Amino acid sequence: MGDCGYSTIKMLKSFNFFNKLHSRHFTTIMNVETFYPIFQSANAVEIDSRNIRQNDIFFAFSGENFNAAELAESAVESGAKAVIVEQKPYENSEKNIFYVPSTLEFLQNLAKFHRNRLNIPIIALTGSNGKTTTKELIHSVLEKKFKTQYTLGNLNNHIGVPLTLLSIKPEHEIAVVEMGANHQKEIEFLCEMAQPDFGYVTNFGKAHLEGFGGFEGVIKGKSELYDYLKTHGKIILINENDEIQVRKTENYSRKITFGKPTSDYYFQPFSDENFVGLIFNNEKIQTKLTGNYNFNNLCAAASFGFYFGLNFNEIKTALENYTPTNMRSQIVQKNGKTLILDTYNANPSSMAEALKNFQTFSGTKTAIIGDMLELGDESETEHAEILSLAETLNFDEIITVGNQFKNVIMRHLEQCHPDPVEGLKSFENSQQLADYLKEHKINSENILLKASRGIALEKVLNVL
Repeated sequence: MGDCGYSTIKMLKSFNFFNKLHSRHFTTIMNVETFYPIFQSANAVEIDSRNIRQNDIFFAFSGENFNAAELAESAVESGAKAVIVEQKPYENSEKNIFYVPSTLEFLQNLAKFHRNRLNIPIIALTGSNGKTTTKELIHSVLEKKFKTQYTLGNLNNHIGVPLTLLSIKPEHEIAVVEMGANHQKEIEFLCEMAQPDFGYVTNFGKAHLEGFGGFEGVIKGKSELYDYLKTHGKIILINENDEIQVRKTENYSRKITFGKPTSDYYFQPFSDENFVGLIFNNEKIQTKLTGNYNFNNLCAAASFGFYFGLNFNEIKTALENYTPTNMRSQIVQKNGKTLILDTYNANPSSMAEALKNFQTFSGTKTAIIGDMLELGDESETEHAEILSLAETLNFDEIITVGNQFKNVIMRHLEQCHPDPVEGLKSFENSQQLADYLKEHKINSENILLKASRGIALEKVLNVL
């Protein structure tokens, strides 16, 4: 019996079946605590197989039309230190390809586990408008004194926030985490993961009305950051000129304030040509940002700078050197024209501010405005109001892109004006406009481009 058993095992080994059986069929679910030392020794976390570098960790996400787990072994061959998959057949512990029930949940749990071991302050930002620009400005200021990590690009959702947290290294001294949301409870979830020590809501505007269930839903959803900070005794930055911010944080003592002469920090706005700046104690800071709507973003960054011990000259240098390059409040000179690029996002609040700011520019003006997405039942009303506002600002030309604006215009023409409105053109999409502009040049000295990201208005840049 003993000899027979031994020879059977020997035979199995000779066919390498035993090893395959062990690694493929007796699946071990990886847990965060066991995996954490591997993460600590890795360079970075990546979710795009095309970006894998030596010693990275690859999280193989799956969707309806793709299965990144199929790329697990090629990721290892490309230098990945480990791969996380959520399909058992792709597990191969010998190659550090580990199985978990949910790649997303494992990413989020690993991020929270990592956050619990970080001994640095984290600043969380949310809001309807300006949060990405504010995040960039705060980073620019704080990096004058601290090794600062911050959200890259627009990675501010349930995947982006854990990626940001996992990018924080032992050498970092402070982090700035942007949080986006379009439904209730999302900010609450992100706060539980990031556990911020400081927080700031840029504003409450008409963004993602469909998901939040109206403007009051927006206020409730964004205020989840306040709820977390108050529950845990953390610090809130408040713009005291914003009635909603003041109301939602009344009777809470752990605050940093700006906006009023009696606030902790008081700034005054000024403009030099098309650029906004601020004055502090009679000293000016001139920036490369356009739009008075950026004034509060600058104030927030300066306030955090002063709070964390930077002096005026350090803050001034940081804010004056910041150059927007992300199609947010960005001014570009091209072919003798001034282009105002604000095509990364749009909602009724930010669109109205952009149009009002554009009206202050000297010279002839063409406003190219694209649809505002995720407005739900309010979409037609909001697009009609924006179009009405644009018409009152006396631009030389108004060009709309997208079916929402087009439908409003057609209905308006049918009901009120059977003849086309002078200086108003409408296109279904950006490519249609780009094709038109190849044959019909815009003569205005100033051109505004403002739309939701999904409209891809940047497609017209090359033909302007």
